[in-house]
Amino acid sequence: MSPAGTESPALPRIAFEWPSGADSSDIITREWLVTNGRGGYASGTVARSNTRRYHGLFIPGVEKRGRTVLLARLSEHAVAGGRTYRLDAEEHADGTQVAECATLLRGFHLHGLVPHWLYQVGETRLQRKLALVHGENTLIMVWEHLSGPELTLRLRPFPASRMHDDKLHQAPLEPIVQLRGSLVEIRADDHAPPMRMRLYSRHATPFVGLTEESAPQFYRVEKSRGYDSVETLTSPGYFECTLKPGEHLAMGITTEDAVVLERDPLESLELEYERERRLLTRVPEEARTGVPARLVLAADQFIIDPMRPADDAWARAAGQDARSVIAGYHWFTDWGRDTMISLEGLTLCTGRHRTASAILRTFQHYVRDGLLPNLFPEGGNEGLYHTADATMWFFHAVDRYLEHTKDEELLRDFYPTLVKIIEHHQKGTRHNIGVDPSDGLLKQGQEGYQLTWMDAKVDGWVVTPRRGKVVEINALWFNALRLMVDWSERLGKDARPYAAAAEQTYVSFNRRFWNPEQACLFDLVDGEDGKNDPAVRPNQVFAISLRHPVLRRDKWELVLEKVRKELLTPVGLRSLAPGHADYKPTYDGDLRARDAAYHQGTVWGWLIGHYVDATLKVNADKGAARALLKGLEAHLEHAGLGQISEIFDATEPYRPRGCIAQAWSVAEALRVFLKTRVH
Repeated sequence: MSPAGTESPALPRIAFEWPSGADSSDIITREWLVTNGRGGYASGTVARSNTRRYHGLFIPGVEKRGRTVLLARLSEHAVAGGRTYRLDAEEHADGTQVAECATLLRGFHLHGLVPHWLYQVGETRLQRKLALVHGENTLIMVWEHLSGPELTLRLRPFPASRMHDDKLHQAPLEPIVQLRGSLVEIRADDHAPPMRMRLYSRHATPFVGLTEESAPQFYRVEKSRGYDSVETLTSPGYFECTLKPGEHLAMGITTEDAVVLERDPLESLELEYERERRLLTRVPEEARTGVPARLVLAADQFIIDPMRPADDAWARAAGQDARSVIAGYHWFTDWGRDTMISLEGLTLCTGRHRTASAILRTFQHYVRDGLLPNLFPEGGNEGLYHTADATMWFFHAVDRYLEHTKDEELLRDFYPTLVKIIEHHQKGTRHNIGVDPSDGLLKQGQEGYQLTWMDAKVDGWVVTPRRGKVVEINALWFNALRLMVDWSERLGKDARPYAAAAEQTYVSFNRRFWNPEQACLFDLVDGEDGKNDPAVRPNQVFAISLRHPVLRRDKWELVLEKVRKELLTPVGLRSLAPGHADYKPTYDGDLRARDAAYHQGTVWGWLIGHYVDATLKVNADKGAARALLKGLEAHLEHAGLGQISEIFDATEPYRPRGCIAQAWSVAEALRVFLKTRVH
């Protein structure tokens, strides 16, 4: 139920209808994502044909291993009127496509975050829904007979039991099945927990243990990305159930204790709808409908319990929850930089202040040698610290949190950590990260490491090393110093050292980074060759956008005009201006080709947030700023449905690439959608 006196908001929908059947070439490119708040997920295409190794109906997080594809697919046959219909789809290595389901599909929609498929099977209308139980590794699928004659469903599970980013199975598995009353327990790998399955229907027949090997499955996206793309799977048997008009069939799958499958699956599904409605009651009125409401729900999919035993132990001792942020689906884990950039949009703009505090405290716990972790590896407990900017974004995130919450207790708790971070940077810390005492600018760089957000590396090749004094890191450094002045004064501490350091940085930045030939900022000064880098990149926007801009006011319009002319697109900012020798217009091919383009022209959606911030400082026209988001708004119905992709090609049609759902893309779009509202 919603809080007393609060009307429960309607869940937003993204809906498609096909009166005569869908176009299989269209629905195989539209992907859906369901998550469970623990890093686990289910994902696939609207066509129900897997095109990635990351697609599967049940991909829970497994302790010490990471996210594991337990149920890769479920073959679904419906028998009606003496004819057998296929409701799922697949592509085979020999080029065969099994896609009859497209002709049967009449509609697909996301009701909130829950995907629904509507089929016309002969004269029968059938609907399928799918959800994960929040906070559990439990999947619920429901089939509803809406109208027409009875039909019989045959459901055949194909387990995979591999880590979601592992190589694909070239040889069939040999799953072991145990029947435990109404439960079927399938174990296909000694390193993964058993997958417990239950069918809920009085018309269901017992599980039939008849093994079937799949045709070699072809994953087209993996092929296009230069990876192995063929997998053979084995099903140990099938379920069968007859449905009459008005009846439903449910399936529950879990790695939890079997007792969770004793719950009513329809109640579990309704609880998920209610949980999503509650998310919308927390947000400002203007975020409860339309695009902002959709982004509020999208934001929820990134917030997780990191499920690291060490985190749980210290969090309990501190009387709090451990929380983190998945940087992107499908392959990212929790990253420090992405989390700090995303914090405001994901949590503070969505009324989840307690979650924001827990995330900040989780990362504060992992500060080492004045550095925030860059990332936590899949299934690992210890962070990796090869980043020069994540820690500076930590100051920004704390500032945004305090602005929204006025939480003086957190400021007092964090202040000693923030002091030590500044000290470590002034003395110098890992990876040659440290202040140059001659000018007060922050330098960084170590052979073999990629320390800025432009961090592509493949086969030992760091594509954009940017070793030296980087523009956005020094903008962040100045912002951090000025924030330390503000916070020191609030707490009655001596702010003079931070004020003096900030003044030195300000003077040096404006003297060193201005490039009069281009009328914008250098991307890097004092590079490895002692030269400055004149490449026109979006990083200069942060010298204007942050709370404390380091760039002199008289240069703002010139910088923004350069960025507008050379970098702005309908879906974000290019990472490098066209015309540069290293510019790449498209992001495709194998890993080396893609990484060569990753920050060399490829468009990043998250950058639109700080571009909007900067433009509003120059021109307060919110209508013009809101217009900059039109491309991302339209994108919600493509690629990852209801989500915003990680990156886009640098030229029309700005094809979405990379992850289908990226935390900072969603967070920044939501934040500036709300910021540009016109009352």
